[in-house]
Amino acid sequence: MSPRIAMLSLHTSPGARPGSGDVGGMNVVIRELTAQLHASGCDVEILTRRADPDVPDVVELDGGVRLRSITAGPPRVLPKREHEALVTEFGRQLLAGPRYDLVHAHHWYSGLAAGPAVERWQVPLVQSFHSIAAPAHTELGEGERPESPGRLPAEADLAGRADALLAVSTAEARTIVERLGAAPDRVHVVPPGVDTMRFRPHTGPPPRAVERDRRGRDYLLVAARLEPLKGVDLAIETLAGLEPATAPDLVICGGATAGEEEYVQELHRLVAARGLQDRVRFLQPQERDDLAALMAGALLVLAPSHSETYGLTALEAAASGVPVVAAASGGLVEAVLDGETGTVLTSREPRVWAGAVASLLAEPAARARMGRAGRAHAERHTWARMAEGTLAVYERLLARSGAPGGA
Repeated sequence: MSPRIAMLSLHTSPGARPGSGDVGGMNVVIRELTAQLHASGCDVEILTRRADPDVPDVVELDGGVRLRSITAGPPRVLPKREHEALVTEFGRQLLAGPRYDLVHAHHWYSGLAAGPAVERWQVPLVQSFHSIAAPAHTELGEGERPESPGRLPAEADLAGRADALLAVSTAEARTIVERLGAAPDRVHVVPPGVDTMRFRPHTGPPPRAVERDRRGRDYLLVAARLEPLKGVDLAIETLAGLEPATAPDLVICGGATAGEEEYVQELHRLVAARGLQDRVRFLQPQERDDLAALMAGALLVLAPSHSETYGLTALEAAASGVPVVAAASGGLVEAVLDGETGTVLTSREPRVWAGAVASLLAEPAARARMGRAGRAHAERHTWARMAEGTLAVYERLLARSGAPGGA
């Protein structure tokens, strides 16, 4: 008998389109990982908070994975910070549903919500944070700001209570140990994968999304949710620092994080202040195939985030054969191999970024070499490998608990 695994994602649905609202790399990881686990024979399903009254209780995603919606709070999209008030109700509804043999919680809201069910069922809890809060007095680059006063103590509690903690990079693992006080032997690094059949080098015509808007001009690309943590303002300042006569366009692909709509307006004001209205284009989040085409058509992909546990878009760019210019923040230094698959910058000065971008734009041979190295780097990161590493952790815990499927 296969073990029954619950993947919890309280505040954002892996069934939604990445790049919109709070839908980002975590959603991609959950969906791809769950699909691989399902293909390997695990009885696994995703549970999320209902954010749409018309969505059925259970829907089937690609590959046969079940996505179950739990009603907790109003059935609409809410700002991320408002979900803490819904943790107790989500946990109550989880406990009232079917029993699982192991719960894998993604983000701290899910970990808190899982507590009563895990205790009642006497089953293992696996925790993935995906982002970790930094104290308010630290620099933004140290991590994500807490959505509420309860976040930091809750993350520390989960780090001490979960049976296993999965990190997507050694940088995240170090933060879990040093900032949250987790025992190192309970922290396991399992890097994410990338779909190298979807994200691949491309030599065809310009992607439709850009061709409609820019008539096929060369472009730099940022693909991210639009919130301060992602540092998209630095990408705009970088473009402003390039020689106007030879600079490509900048395409910013992503939607506003719920509650951060003012930041999007700030980005538009910055574009106008720098006189770049004709050189910067904002695109709504794209379907995965369209994003892959958009990425493969870029000269460079920029990853200016203040903090990333890994940096999935950087790995997708590598798979697409496109070099990345990235901030030296968190797991980006593992997603981008400095000098091999792109350039990693410790400075956030726009002139430094503009200089690095200009150097790569002036050297097509170097970009081609980095593109080939990036593709090889990405091919070593598969979702199947992530599933294998995750399943190995599950099996050890299940064996200890006596549940079916333990090794």
